[in-house]
Order: sequence, then structure tokens, then C-alpha cells
Amino acid sequence: MQNKKGITAKENHEEKAFYEGPHSRWREFLFLNTVLFDFIKSFRTLHFLGPCVTVFGSARFNEDHKHYHQARAMGTAIANSNFTVITGGGPGIMEAANRGAKDAKGKSVGCNIVLPREQKHNPYLDEWVDIKYFFVRKVLLTKYSHAFVVFPGGFGTLDEFFESVTLIQTGKIAHFPVVVMGLEYHSKMHDHIQLMVNEGTIAPRDLDLVLFTDSVEDAMAHINKHASKRFDAAPRKKFRPLRVLWEKKS
Repeated sequence: MQNKKGITAKENHEEKAFYEGPHSRWREFLFLNTVLFDFIKSFRTLHFLGPCVTVFGSARFNEDHKHYHQARAMGTAIANSNFTVITGGGPGIMEAANRGAKDAKGKSVGCNIVLPREQKHNPYLDEWVDIKYFFVRKVLLTKYSHAFVVFPGGFGTLDEFFESVTLIQTGKIAHFPVVVMGLEYHSKMHDHIQLMVNEGTIAPRDLDLVLFTDSVEDAMAHINKHASKRFDAAPRKKFRPLRVLWEKKS
């Protein structure tokens, strides 16, 4: 049985089973191959996008919500600075950012996670890739991003935010800009990060890893200052991706 995105109940069970402990080596090998396929097809789609800015946020805000309006403005500002807007490809904040990029006639891309009961990708995407596994999607969004913008969201948004900051803090990835939008919504998180400094669980300099703001203009100034210079984020020529073995010739 398939859901409307095409994922089967068997495929969903296979991912759950993977986290339940060791299985036969053959079964682990087969699972690894499905992960490899997710990566390869995603590399093919995302490789020639140019410099990207990832926007995270809740899928639950509709187009009348203030955070949706701000995310749409953010998407437009990102595109106007010659970045590709990349999101999780779903509704809410993700849709708003992709929609804003389309408003500015910029590039709009989605890394859509395939879930049994979620909606399909939003209609404001130039390109997208459907991904089975959360950990694959997070790797891809990190690999191709020159900056992260975090809007109000739930557990998934916070997971993506803290993982990106941890990778920067530990030197696993380059120190690219991370912007958190929504001072009121994130006020307690901001206070908790300050508490971590006070308790010595992070260093005072770690506060510089993140900009908290309500201003799209300040967010873009921060991104342009750090990402554009560090990563030479200038518009790139379009290339046609090479065909891969499993693609049929037209």
C-alpha cells in the first residue's frame, strides 16, 4: 500500500526497523544501498544550483500568518542577493520562502522528506528531490548551504538549528552565518543559550555563531557580509547535469 507520495508501508517500516538495533549483514547492506541511492539522485539534482541559503521553519503556518509573510519576504531578499533558496520543500514557512524566491524570479528548490501522512511538496519549486531519510536530507541541506535562516517551528526546526550550530562550533563545517528570525518566539531559547554560557557548557564566543533578529534587512546584511565574501557567492552559469546510468535516454 502506498501513500499519495509513493512511499510504501514496507519502506516506512524498513527505516523504523533500522533504528531498532543490528540486523543481518545482508539486510544492513540492502538498507545502505537505499541510502546511497537517495544521496546519488540528490547530488545530481542539487550539484549545479550555485550558492544556496536554507530556510527552516514550521510546516503549520498558513499564508495569512505573520511568520509566513516574513518568510516570503526573506525568500525574496535571498533571491535578490543571487542565492538559491532551498527548503524542506513542504508547506508553511518552507512554502513561503520558496514563494518569495519565485516572486523575485530567483531559484527555488526543495529537499522534500517522504512521510506516510504529510502533504506533498509545495507548488513554488523549480526543482526538488524526494528523500526517504531525515539524516540524508539534513546532510544535503548542510552540504549545499552557505547560510541558514531559522524561522519559528517545532522539534524538527530546532533539531536542524542545533545540529548546524554544533557542526560549526566543532569545526566540522565552515563557519557560515546562522540567522534566527522571531525574537519573541525564540526569546526563551535565547535565554537558555545565555544560561549555557553562564554555566560554562558553551564558550562566550559561541554566542557569535548565531544572529537573533526580527529584521529581514539585518538578516540579509549579515548573510551578505559573511557568506558572500567567505564563499564567493556570486551568480553562476547554468550547466546541464550529466546523465546517470539509470536515466533512460530520450
